[in-house]
Amino acid sequence: MTTSHERPDTLDRAGALAEDGAVFALRAQRPEFLNGAEDCRKAVLAPDNDLGLSHDLRLAIGRRVALTGGNDRLLAEYPMPESDDHRTLASGDMPEDARLAAIAVHTDMIATDPGASSRESLDRLLDAGLSVPQVIALSELLAFVCFQIRVAHGLALLEACA
Repeated sequence: MTTSHERPDTLDRAGALAEDGAVFALRAQRPEFLNGAEDCRKAVLAPDNDLGLSHDLRLAIGRRVALTGGNDRLLAEYPMPESDDHRTLASGDMPEDARLAAIAVHTDMIATDPGASSRESLDRLLDAGLSVPQVIALSELLAFVCFQIRVAHGLALLEACA
């Protein structure tokens, strides 16, 4: 079940939609998509059970993916995390911590070449100490931010044509 969210939302801001514009108004005609995207954002960044992947870590991963999209407005939706290790991860650099480094390598692959994902790439996450539920949660987060990049790009193109 979705809840009503404030507008403009993350995708409105990332797509640079004018609140008095046609694209903004068209999105409002499909509240299930508006609410669904924001509900999903909340679920992947701040779930009720974080499975040992803290909100700060999830923001760092989201920011690392958002860096690949070339959209400063979307990047702003992922504030720099508080932890030094997480800031390194979020900035696109390679963390020294082996677990975080494995997450970084996997994140970069999914963000830039998702077709390269394999059983072996998932096994590397397990070998680095992530549990199967954590790998699933990481996959959901990565997929969602990649989705945001593409939708924000499409919205920006529509806004430019409106």
